[in-house]
Amino acid sequence: MPTTPSQHAPENEPHRHRQVAESFGADAERYDRARPRYPAELIERIVAAAPGRDVLDVGCGTGIAARQLRDAGAAVLGVEPDARMAGLARRHGVEVEVATFEDWDPAGRAFDAAVAAQAWHWIDPVAGAAKAARVLRPGGPLSVFWNAHQLPSEIAEALGAACRRVIPDSPIDFGAFTKSAVDVYTPGLDKAADGMRQAGAFGEPDRWRFDWDRTYTRDAWLDQLPTFGVLTRLTPDELAEVTDIVGPAIDRLGGAFTMTYTTLAITAPRRRRT
Repeated sequence: MPTTPSQHAPENEPHRHRQVAESFGADAERYDRARPRYPAELIERIVAAAPGRDVLDVGCGTGIAARQLRDAGAAVLGVEPDARMAGLARRHGVEVEVATFEDWDPAGRAFDAAVAAQAWHWIDPVAGAAKAARVLRPGGPLSVFWNAHQLPSEIAEALGAACRRVIPDSPIDFGAFTKSAVDVYTPGLDKAADGMRQAGAFGEPDRWRFDWDRTYTRDAWLDQLPTFGVLTRLTPDELAEVTDIVGPAIDRLGGAFTMTYTTLAITAPRRRRT
């Protein structure tokens, strides 16, 4: 399901909701196992745009994007507020410092690119862009990106019904599961681009889009479901109630389905200092 600012905070300020932002580490192993990776074309484009190898990964989580960047030739430092997520990233060989990006001390270090994979909506978009600008070398891009997925309508409707039953008092619009994923993410992309403009240190933000598909078995998709912010804090019994509704919807499609993904990015280069 889309994990967007509007879903987590009615006032569209999810960076103020730390209890949700830092709930993903409750099952870091599952998160790392089940969450999709990012298109190789995106990773290669970020590395190619950087004036050097040093990349800062903001909100690096378990290091999914960091490992992809490392494999593409980058030297990556992660910043991650959840020690549980950071610990798993370290076990994968990623160097990580535990802090929120807003409070993190760069200690005079500079980077050739800064990225945030599925994480920028948890950071104040203006303050975050301004801080990224302070640590980026001239020409270094700030690139923030999300995997937006579009569930088949049968599964989206089942998931919405399950969430309305299990979380009846939630302010989240569960009908968004059936909407265009790109449309749902667009306000967050606009907010990220506006933050870069307001920081006053970047060139005009550019938008990148990468479309791809992935086939999920019933078990693989149900394994990923508990890693989404709307579900991370449910009890085991509540999660079981959700999967008991969603699982049969997948069975009716033959026990597997193809998910349409769109990876959306906002990127802007650090201007030359004057």
